[in-house]
Amino acid sequence: MITDLVQIRMLGERKREENERFRRHMKSRDHSDRILRRIAEGIEEQIDCTQCANCCRVATAIVTERDVERLARALRISPARFLADYTDESQEEGRILRRTNESGCIFLDGNECSVYDARPDSCQRFPHVVRGQGSIASRMWQFADRACYCPIVYNSLEAFKKELGFTK
Repeated sequence: MITDLVQIRMLGERKREENERFRRHMKSRDHSDRILRRIAEGIEEQIDCTQCANCCRVATAIVTERDVERLARALRISPARFLADYTDESQEEGRILRRTNESGCIFLDGNECSVYDARPDSCQRFPHVVRGQGSIASRMWQFADRACYCPIVYNSLEAFKKELGFTK
């Protein structure tokens, strides 16, 4: 199990093409999502996200209208005020939580989320290996990037390759 973030970034980048080939491999063959989900759950159980929080430093968090309502209520402000003070509009992703280059997500405090109980759905399901919409294969397009910064995704992809007999 690799958890060192420098190693994850380096190996994730080095294996990006391989991970793209693996995505095509998975989409063209039958496999058991249940087995892959069980593998990913085992990896998630071994990694404490609060020791890492790299996703909050690196990735953007998309917010829906429901997220805005929930977060505004938690912060005891109006949804309009929440949108103005805590979100930005991204051309590629739509409405996202505001972030800084230095520390990432505006709500990241050390390695913990200061709005954890009200965090956006996209954060609740991250890294979308075990929990997410559709099959694991349908979410694979996200994993090549995430394998460069998330130990859960990197280790899950490596375990999936082994389970499915993927040859590099």
